[in-house]
Amino acid sequence: MTKWVYTFGGGRAEGRASDYERLGGKGANLAEMCTLGLPVPPGLTIVADACDNYYKNGRKLPEALKGEVAAGLLQMEAITGRRFGDTSKPLLISVRSGARVSMPGMMDTVLNLGLNDQTVQALGHDAGDARFAWDSYRRFIQMYADVVMGLDHEVFEEILEDEKAHLGHALDTDLSAVEWQHVVSRYKAVIEEELGEAFPQDPEVQLWRAVGAVFASWMSARAVTYRLLHNIPETWGTAVNIQAMVFGNLGNTSATGVAFTRNPSSGENELYGEFLVNAQGEDVVAGIRTPQSITEAGRIASGLERPSMEKLMPEAFAEFRHICRQLEAHYRDMQDLEFTVERGTLWMLQTRSGKRTTKAALRIAVDMVADGVITEDEAVSRIDPASLDQLLHPTIDPRVNREVIGSGLPASPGAATGAIVFTAEEAVEAEAEGRKVILVRVETSPEDIHGMHAAEGVLTTRGGMTSHAAVVARGMGIPCVVGAGTMRLDTRNERLMGIGITLQRGDVITIDGSSGQVLKGEVAMIQPELSGDFGRIMGWADRSRRMTVRTNADTPADARAARSFGAEGIGLCRTEHMFFEGDRIQVMREMILAESEEGRRVALAKLLPMQRSDFTHLFTIMHGLPVTIRLLDPPLHEFLPKSDEEIAEVAAAMGMGAALLRQRVDALHEFNPMLGHRGCRLAISHPEIVEMQARAIFEAAIDAARETGAAVVPEIMVPLVGLRSELDYVKARIDEVAASVIGEAGMRIDYLVGTMIELPRAALRAHVIAEAAEFFSFGTNDLTQTTFGMSRDDAAAFIPTYQRKGIIEHDPFISLDFDGVGELIRIAAERGRQTRADMKLGICGEHGGDPASIHFCETIGLDYVSCSPFRVPIARLAAAQAAIKARG
Repeated sequence: MTKWVYTFGGGRAEGRASDYERLGGKGANLAEMCTLGLPVPPGLTIVADACDNYYKNGRKLPEALKGEVAAGLLQMEAITGRRFGDTSKPLLISVRSGARVSMPGMMDTVLNLGLNDQTVQALGHDAGDARFAWDSYRRFIQMYADVVMGLDHEVFEEILEDEKAHLGHALDTDLSAVEWQHVVSRYKAVIEEELGEAFPQDPEVQLWRAVGAVFASWMSARAVTYRLLHNIPETWGTAVNIQAMVFGNLGNTSATGVAFTRNPSSGENELYGEFLVNAQGEDVVAGIRTPQSITEAGRIASGLERPSMEKLMPEAFAEFRHICRQLEAHYRDMQDLEFTVERGTLWMLQTRSGKRTTKAALRIAVDMVADGVITEDEAVSRIDPASLDQLLHPTIDPRVNREVIGSGLPASPGAATGAIVFTAEEAVEAEAEGRKVILVRVETSPEDIHGMHAAEGVLTTRGGMTSHAAVVARGMGIPCVVGAGTMRLDTRNERLMGIGITLQRGDVITIDGSSGQVLKGEVAMIQPELSGDFGRIMGWADRSRRMTVRTNADTPADARAARSFGAEGIGLCRTEHMFFEGDRIQVMREMILAESEEGRRVALAKLLPMQRSDFTHLFTIMHGLPVTIRLLDPPLHEFLPKSDEEIAEVAAAMGMGAALLRQRVDALHEFNPMLGHRGCRLAISHPEIVEMQARAIFEAAIDAARETGAAVVPEIMVPLVGLRSELDYVKARIDEVAASVIGEAGMRIDYLVGTMIELPRAALRAHVIAEAAEFFSFGTNDLTQTTFGMSRDDAAAFIPTYQRKGIIEHDPFISLDFDGVGELIRIAAERGRQTRADMKLGICGEHGGDPASIHFCETIGLDYVSCSPFRVPIARLAAAQAAIKARG
């Protein structure tokens, strides 16, 4: 039989901290504190399985639950000496959510449950404070009506403000018991008027409706959004905690507060927190009163005049400090605690691992290793890899006021301020003049790369997390917000319309690539700093990981940045990205649009020295580290001229008429260019392209080896292979050029020829392709597209809907689809190594920087992952965590 309820209290508990999957984080830790003998109000936890059962059964609670809750309430009554619903010594309870992981503010809570027109009188008599009782009752009615009955809390705020104005009171605390009683009567009247039902007086009815409301809040819009942003599965559900109330609003010897055992911003080993005298928990959250510091040192540092808890309640504070030390030692991590002092008696209401800045997380982990509390591997495992972005990019000062004028997807982290420009050319001109700009486009294309490079950041009104703008901006390490659907770009009149504002070229905006927000004007920034703690953690990570971490780099700037972040080679150099800048795109267009091999060779002769120079720079910067160069793989439409001006310019360079060139462009049109004449298909149709690129690679390898004294072993990757015969054909051309260059230079070059596995057929026929390929690199961007049969650029229109409706948990273009795409990778890896045991295997798609995908790569034994330069530290840390987990 399913056990629906776990009890705790009186120094005993049925659960432990390790039961967090069933009891949720709050319930599991309440149970743990009980077993440690800490002062915890008694209660019970309804397991998270009941939430799943609730939704599967048409939002009905399981029948057996009521009996188990009733038994748990009897235990609470025995410990407290009070009875639920009693009219002499009533037991009041709180009903709170408690998911497996913290979801602050996302789900609902009800306090003071059990109050009605009779028990409020008993509470006042028992506490010797009628004003406290009626204040508690009005709080309960307001919270219950909002959370359970659906009547907005602002209705009650208006009544309260009206009463205070009528009575001439400035603060809630000025109202007397009689005045609060009048407020309660008005509250109950408005409920009946607005909802057509009376406020429930039966505590049992109150309880079960509140439990249902907490379960219902698991699917509230804000909770669903939070889960999507933090990759929390819907199937986890939430537990519900029912606990005896203790009161921090019983006069000046009572208080409530929140604290951290260490400073969550800096990581400094000091007690950090705030409290309010004569207050309940919601008063702290509401911010209607200025809180006081817990410690005297904190009071002095913040310049507050009101006394600290340390001075005001020395006995309770001393006990609390002792408990803080005990809990941090027990959990071996910084703790976030909630507490109440009821007439001098301290009660612990919650403990959990505290949220902290990345800077603080690094310091705490390093300090705990130094103190012998945790191991180096544990320190590495405690840092969220994705959070390292906070250290690598400028961020907006958290103290500034944000005037948000639009929002989109947080595509590339960091923040940037600049004047609006609407074309790549304007961005380049501005950079030359020393002006900082934000490039604003409906969506970017490869032809915008030079403008993106010149801009401080990029904003697009369309596109998803794997759109061109997102992918390129992450690679460049510049902030980017995409898919800003709350904004509209009027390209004809060069205007950007935001929320309540219209902006022109030259107006200053700030984009936050970490939150997706667009802000008006310039705001203060915090510059990144890679502290000693960062270096120490990364050193431990490098010692722990098995996989190497390479970078996706197409330019010397990318390569240098990646090396500074610890990259161990280049896993993907996309050669087509080298042709979009300056005069190169014109020459590239001449090559593509040439009507004969002779014409293509003329253009390729111009491109050869450019390519050779590019590769020489990359080989030199990497200084003997592996460099994987992918042969040309552009969907041709990305290079073709589009405007009349571009057509005329290319026609003049090629010595032909604009009309004739337009016909040639039309002839090259493809209905689905992403699945068209690209990759190895282009190389087979026009082998002279392969020959030029291979010669540039081998000549550059010789030049770099002579310059640096370090042997260069190029890894040449043939893209979009689906047939072994395709690879055989292209590899033969590469080998011919290699033999020619080696003969001319009189210097031997070792090199590898492999392929990018990005088609399902290639994965399934990997054992055959491996007879010719010396390495596989998994191109997960295209492999995901071809496996799912959907475009990554168009998927942003419906993937969020799929996630909201529970069709899929994660966007497969952001985090690898383990069951489908992952299975193809696993098959290809196994079959490839059956044929060639020493085959080198890596991943070079966007997933190479995603921690969950990196864990998958570790499980199937890949040799390396490759990601954009600014994600290299993330990948290093994630690879270490994966290796630590694999070792158990």
